Amino acid sequence: MIRARPISADRPEDLTLAFRRMGLPPAAREYLLEKLPHAQVLVTGLSREDGRFLQSLHESATAPGLEEYPAWAPGDAKARPGTGLVSGRREQFDRLVAVARAQAPALAAALERALEAGRAPAALELGGRTFAWGERTYVMGVVNVTPDSFSDGGRFFGTEAAVAHGVALAEAGADLLDVGGESTRPGSQPVGVEEELARVVPVIEGLRARTSVPLSVDTTKAAVAREALKAGAHLINDITGFRSDPDLPRVVAEAGAACCLMHIQGTPATMQQAPRYDDLVDEVLAFLEDAVARAEAAGVPRSRILLDPGIGFGKTFDHNLYLLRRLGELRVLGLPLLVGTSRKGFLGKLTGGKPAAERLAATLGSVAAVAALGGAEVVRVHDVAEARDAIVVADAIRQGLEGGALYGR
Repeated sequence: MIRARPISADRPEDLTLAFRRMGLPPAAREYLLEKLPHAQVLVTGLSREDGRFLQSLHESATAPGLEEYPAWAPGDAKARPGTGLVSGRREQFDRLVAVARAQAPALAAALERALEAGRAPAALELGGRTFAWGERTYVMGVVNVTPDSFSDGGRFFGTEAAVAHGVALAEAGADLLDVGGESTRPGSQPVGVEEELARVVPVIEGLRARTSVPLSVDTTKAAVAREALKAGAHLINDITGFRSDPDLPRVVAEAGAACCLMHIQGTPATMQQAPRYDDLVDEVLAFLEDAVARAEAAGVPRSRILLDPGIGFGKTFDHNLYLLRRLGELRVLGLPLLVGTSRKGFLGKLTGGKPAAERLAATLGSVAAVAALGGAEVVRVHDVAEARDAIVVADAIRQGLEGGALYGR
């Protein structure tokens, strides 16, 4: 399968600042934004015919300096066949895509997805609220109803404690609450349906009575999801990307609910034993593409799907860092990203072995970095008030526009 992944790309908002400093009128800015943004796109999975097609474009180009199309740099034909880097301006990519639609349609489709990766996904209506992706980074608060959570050691195990904690997170500014009745820490074992229902449903009912914040349920089981949705949940958060229970996508679709589909290698019991990838981003993309296909096949609208790269779920320390650095490549799927780094082990390793309870500062650093890079629409955290403050600052810096009088609109 051909994949085109954006390695780097000019941000339209940055170019707009330059155009404003140049004194260009809005019409001229819009025209240049269709022509000038430069991108570098890594392409993999090319057939020999695709490679010959790309090479032939330059051999037959008529523009001076062979600039009619983006530059094409093929990979090593023996060591990495079917790979290459396409580099150029947006107008050059547009010409390439137009020609490729007839001669190499799979390549054209992949390039179009890569070029649109910087565009914010469509807004999501959830629990009576509108999540306008791209305007700011949203915060999901974690409500663990388990006796063995890695992050809080069962502090909120019990309906009253969990409901009170969820209400406190909502009052602290959580945009969503994620309720989980089964620990998914490394090495954990699954719990039965009845036990998970007994933990989760009363908490959903209690929260629904005391807060209007949309509710998510972290489960892999259709039976749990069905009852949780009846009790008032709005979103199902499946760490296995709809791989565990074939009935779960249909339950979500029939309820008109939203879902978050996460990448995982292995199971919670085995995922950290020996994670290995040949191409981390490519394999995460393939997994998530399959998950989305399962959801859509069951009737879940694409507009009601979020994706999670699964930080800490079948990844080494270095895998986690690399995936966070390259979140932008996952945007070729055109769906909102939810990222959970809160209190996780790689943060403890980075900060000298601190336990989960002492990883607040590291967590804030990670969520602020994700927000500043525009890497995710939602961050999943345990410490909502502190995370929200960090994100407000990061979002404001990323969106800063006031460069002085000569940058007048």
